[in-house]
Amino acid sequence: MALHKDFPASPHAILDPAIRWFPAQDSIAATEATLKDKTSKIVVEKGQIVKVIKDKNGITNREVLTKKWTDWIDYWAVDFNFENKREIICVKNEETGEWEERWTGDYIFENEWQSFRTKKDRSLELKSIFHECTPGRRKIAVKVVDIFGNDTMTIVEVSV
Repeated sequence: MALHKDFPASPHAILDPAIRWFPAQDSIAATEATLKDKTSKIVVEKGQIVKVIKDKNGITNREVLTKKWTDWIDYWAVDFNFENKREIICVKNEETGEWEERWTGDYIFENEWQSFRTKKDRSLELKSIFHECTPGRRKIAVKVVDIFGNDTMTIVEVSV
């Protein structure tokens, strides 16, 4: 992956969210033309991630890394009872000077089940384990992290 031109050299610098790493913007053809022998480079082109490889003889090969939608997912997790743990913060009361606990209005995602890829095992389970729930209404949260590190969460209300 490439770095933004203004990416700081110091590992201790505070990063501006707009200045991070991002997929290289090279085309496959340009990469093939400039790639050195016995090297490879990852390129994003036309919505696909392609690994361009040049062998010791200078012959280039392409390997599409994203063949189906699940190839974009690196990790996903489920919280089977999302609203059971409130997010509480401590705030100093300006009048009394005492610290008080306050609910932010949000909830903490508790990872009760997960599936993730490793370097050795690239498989990803697409069905969670069975989880017995008490009868009634509840909210289930599902968190997904893609191969670029972007995460998203959706909350579904269900009746059991």
